[in-house]
Amino acid sequence: MKAAPEAQKRLLDLAELDSKLSRLAHRRRTLPELAEIDEQSKRYARLVTQAIEAETEASDLARDQIKAEGDVDTVRTRADRDQKRLDSGAVASPRDLAGLQSEIASLQRRQGDLEEVVLEIMERREAADAQVRAFGTQRDELAAVLSTSEARRDAAFAEIDKEAAELRTNRTAATEDIPADLLKLYEKLKEQYTVGAAMLHGGRCQGCKVALSIAEMNRIKAAPHDEVLRCDECRRILVRTPESGI
Repeated sequence: MKAAPEAQKRLLDLAELDSKLSRLAHRRRTLPELAEIDEQSKRYARLVTQAIEAETEASDLARDQIKAEGDVDTVRTRADRDQKRLDSGAVASPRDLAGLQSEIASLQRRQGDLEEVVLEIMERREAADAQVRAFGTQRDELAAVLSTSEARRDAAFAEIDKEAAELRTNRTAATEDIPADLLKLYEKLKEQYTVGAAMLHGGRCQGCKVALSIAEMNRIKAAPHDEVLRCDECRRILVRTPESGI
C-alpha cells in the first residue's frame, strides 16, 4: 500500500487520540467508586435481608404474644367463673366443692405458666424489635453512603464522557485528510491493538516497544517514503519520522 508520508504521520495523531480514548474507557471501567458501590450494594442487600428476617421474627412474636395473652385471658375467665361459683355457695356437695377447688387451683397454676410464656415472648419480642430498629438504622445509613458513592460515580462518568466526546469530535476531524484505504487498514488494526499505528523512534516500534533488527532497519531505509510499512512484531502500521533513526 502507498500513502503520502504526511498522510501516514496523521495516523500518529489518530493513534494518540485513540490511546487517550482507550485510557478514558479503562478509567471509566475501573473507577474506585465502582468497587465501593459494588461492596456497599452487597452490604446493603445483606442488611435488607437481615432487616426483613428481623421484621418477620418480630411479627411472628407479636402474633405469638397475642395468642398467649388470649390463652391467659381464657384461663383467667374460667378461674374467675369457678371462683364466683365457689363464693356463691351454689356448690353444696363436698365432693363437688373439692372438685371445684381443685379445678380453680389447676387453672391458677395454668395461668401462672401461661403468664411466664407471655413474659418470655415479650422479652424475645423486645429483642427482635431492637434488632429491627438496629438493622433499619444501619440500612438507612448505608443507603445514604451508597447514594453519595453513586453521586461521585455519576460525576466522574460525566467528566469522562465529556472528555471522550471532545476526543471523538477531534478524532472525526483527524480522519478527514487520511486516504480511505489507509484509514480502513488503520481501523482494522485498531480493533485488534487499540491503536493501529505507531511511530518508529530510535529504531524501536513505539507500539510494542520492540527494537527492530539491523536487517529490518535496512529494509525500512530502502523502502520508498510513501510505502506503508508494518511492524513485524505487532503488525501495526509503522510510521517513519525524523526521529526514526534511519
